[in-house]
Amino acid sequence: MNTILVVDDEPNYLIVLSELLKEEGFEVLTAQRGEDGLKIVEETDLDLVLTDMRMQGMDGLELLSATKKYNKDLPVIMITAFGEVEKAVVAMKAGAYNYLTKPFNNEELLVNIRKAIEHYSLLRENLRLRSEAKVRYGFASIIGKNARMQEIYQLIEKVAPTTASVLITGESGTGKELVARAIHINSPREKAPFISVNCAALPETLLESELFGHERGSFTGATSMRKGRFELADTGTLFLDEIGDIPLPLQAKLLRVLQERSFERVGGVKPIKVDVRIITATNRDLKDEVDNAHFREDLYYRLNVLHIHLPPLRERADDIPMLTDYFINKFAKLLNKPNLKISGDALRYLTGLSWEGNVRELENTIERASILCSEDVIQTGDVHPGIVNGEAAATWSPDGDFEKFLPTDLPLPEVLSGVEEQLLKRALEDANYVQARAAESLGITKSLLQYKMKKYKLQKK
Repeated sequence: MNTILVVDDEPNYLIVLSELLKEEGFEVLTAQRGEDGLKIVEETDLDLVLTDMRMQGMDGLELLSATKKYNKDLPVIMITAFGEVEKAVVAMKAGAYNYLTKPFNNEELLVNIRKAIEHYSLLRENLRLRSEAKVRYGFASIIGKNARMQEIYQLIEKVAPTTASVLITGESGTGKELVARAIHINSPREKAPFISVNCAALPETLLESELFGHERGSFTGATSMRKGRFELADTGTLFLDEIGDIPLPLQAKLLRVLQERSFERVGGVKPIKVDVRIITATNRDLKDEVDNAHFREDLYYRLNVLHIHLPPLRERADDIPMLTDYFINKFAKLLNKPNLKISGDALRYLTGLSWEGNVRELENTIERASILCSEDVIQTGDVHPGIVNGEAAATWSPDGDFEKFLPTDLPLPEVLSGVEEQLLKRALEDANYVQARAAESLGITKSLLQYKMKKYKLQKK
């Protein structure tokens, strides 16, 4: 039920308005003096203030001003006499939602009240979502007690309040976008948009239009004007993921935006000014890309004003128990398994894995185990990559006599890589290179399969 405060020094008018609003289902509080009304504003969770303009003592304008100091978003509708329109205009400039001139009909009043309450409800929901986002994308979501992670927390705190461009590097799955969002949420731009673009997901022609927008008729299919991500991110933050994949011609245009803070839409001639903070991320060595003439050196130094490197999970194994606990709590809520937990053996097993897919792979593993586990306890078999759908993928034992199949004159990493590559080839061929099916047969995630395919250069011929 929405709560409305009605303030008017005429008792009869106060009674009429109060009864009307109660009949419409509102909870109504009343005050005959502005001072009493302000006290209610300060002590009660209201959805609207409806006040007369002219009152003894604190008048409507003074009550409006005091209310806005206490809660700038709380809507205030002013009621004014016919000859007080100029004062009503002043009230609007001071933050009143609207004003009604006496005499007005009940329907006009109710329409204005409902619109004001709906507007206030949306504002509060937006604030709630931002608050949740601050928790989700603030430091609480970047979990780790590892010394290198602690350094990253401190770096984010120093970087966030500035306007400097930030380059985030690290392997796939290390949480680069989480760091970018944490920088935005903890910056003065937190109430402005955070716009994300994956530069590797779009071909050059579409990426240019995606970033800078296009004018109607600028190319086949451009049936209307469309704003790009730079315009949408104005006053906020633009996160360019996989920046190392951006083509050289677009790199030149991006450099110009960083230098001049303006650009033209595709097919346009009018410069568009923007105020955007740029955060970029890549899993490549951009300095190496510069040395190989795949990335512009001047753009590299523009983007790399501040650098944050995220370590792979295998180099911060001491964080795996904390991350595991975080993901178990997450999936316990999502799957309605309040008693979900992990056995000590399973946790020790997770800590010993290499995690080529990093935190993302760990999260996917815990999600799968949370679904498959019996009696809400995740066991080693639930997280073992050789277990598919609860059954062993093959009958194999570490005590088996397999030495005769392995060379004795090669280093261990080379032997393991060779075995892994052959298993991947066989799984891909058996699945006709359908990656999801091959990953399932191997008991690994699709993202990890793609990482290993890239590592061993395994592509369908």
